[in-house]
Amino acid sequence: MNRAPHTIPHDYDFRGRRVTVVGLGRFGGGVGVTRWLCQQGAHVTVSDLAPAESLVASLQQIESCPATLHLGGHKPEDFLDAELLIVSPAMPKDHELLRQAHEAGIPRTSEINLFIERCPAPIIGITGSVGKSTTTAMIGQILSQKFTTHVGGNIGKCLLEDLPTIEEDHLVVLELSSFQLEDLPIIRLSPHVVVVTNLVPNHLDRHGTMDEYAAAKRNILRYQTPDDVLILNRDDAATAPWASQAPSQVTYFDPMPPEDECFALTVPGLHNQANAQAAWQAVRPFGISRDLAAAALHEFTGLSHRLQFVAEHDEIRYYNDSKCTTPAGAIVALEAFPLRNVVILLGGYDKAVPFDELGKALAQRAASVVAFGQTRGPILAALEKHRTDHHTPPAVSATDLKEALAHARQLAQPGQVVLLSPACASYDQFTNYEQRGDAFIEAIMNSQL
Repeated sequence: MNRAPHTIPHDYDFRGRRVTVVGLGRFGGGVGVTRWLCQQGAHVTVSDLAPAESLVASLQQIESCPATLHLGGHKPEDFLDAELLIVSPAMPKDHELLRQAHEAGIPRTSEINLFIERCPAPIIGITGSVGKSTTTAMIGQILSQKFTTHVGGNIGKCLLEDLPTIEEDHLVVLELSSFQLEDLPIIRLSPHVVVVTNLVPNHLDRHGTMDEYAAAKRNILRYQTPDDVLILNRDDAATAPWASQAPSQVTYFDPMPPEDECFALTVPGLHNQANAQAAWQAVRPFGISRDLAAAALHEFTGLSHRLQFVAEHDEIRYYNDSKCTTPAGAIVALEAFPLRNVVILLGGYDKAVPFDELGKALAQRAASVVAFGQTRGPILAALEKHRTDHHTPPAVSATDLKEALAHARQLAQPGQVVLLSPACASYDQFTNYEQRGDAFIEAIMNSQL
């Protein structure tokens, strides 16, 4: 849409209002806001393209809500007769029904916007292409040593229902995706402290170009004030120009710090050292000592589906990195292990992201490569482009994860690692990255190799 969406006041009274939640989601993205709106006394309609049988888990969580459910397709009247639309970040902004609602003067917003507008506590917002979930969790773990801390956003928890328990002296840590940040201009607010981990190609199937992707990410700092703080990656050329555009105080984290400034971490990989450095800079404005941060970071054991150790069979270690949905993330995962020690499983839904740099990294670092799913052809083609000699790893194509695991087990040697780090979204064969990771873990634990 060419014009800004119509807005609602910050003190909007939801009682008796006709509100449509556009997108309940298989991943439960609309569950929290649906429950919260019902608690506010709104007349809620939930509209989702997916049929009820595909939304069972989400529907179970709103069973007690007096919401009207229109599933299996969007009805124009749910958009045009509403007084307010709460739109899922996954909904394309150029959808015809959103355009018609805009022309009819119907305001729209998002779950994360509703929370940010009403949150009484300072917010630390984290975004980036790689590392934002882990950095968010690290920040939450450090701050919780001294403050009552609430962690949510894209990391998986809607905090709207927690608003009654959030006080002004608490702290809120939000992971924010590019999809969520697209709607931030509606409310013209930014977090008090912002961390940008990096910027590499991702979600180009949605944003179209890197410039548009960067513009969505940059919204996170757009409405900061001189009293706010922006933390950038010192080595990231893509975000370096943002410092001169920032209305806030700018500081940096060093992703490759001198040895005497490194934190002792339990989680593996240089990328986690970078995440820890970003987290340390984010907590400093709140009076956190380095000793307290170091102790909290040492206790951090990582996130599920993010370089998660699963098991060891026949001297082969298995790691689940299903949350890796970008080529840059897969490169980072490769670099967490010794050279030529990883049998890596990659592939999935095509987000229109180039694989050339990933192909180069695979050729230089992997022991073997197994590509599966929708993107297996482009991934293997990128590897072949960089094949130089007999040291380039063997490569195998598989149709699905089960077949890929079977190939990986045959290729792996004692002392090596089998790593699921797909570099792609899961939507070609799975509902989400969690289902993909769970399938990987189940196959390993049940020895279905």
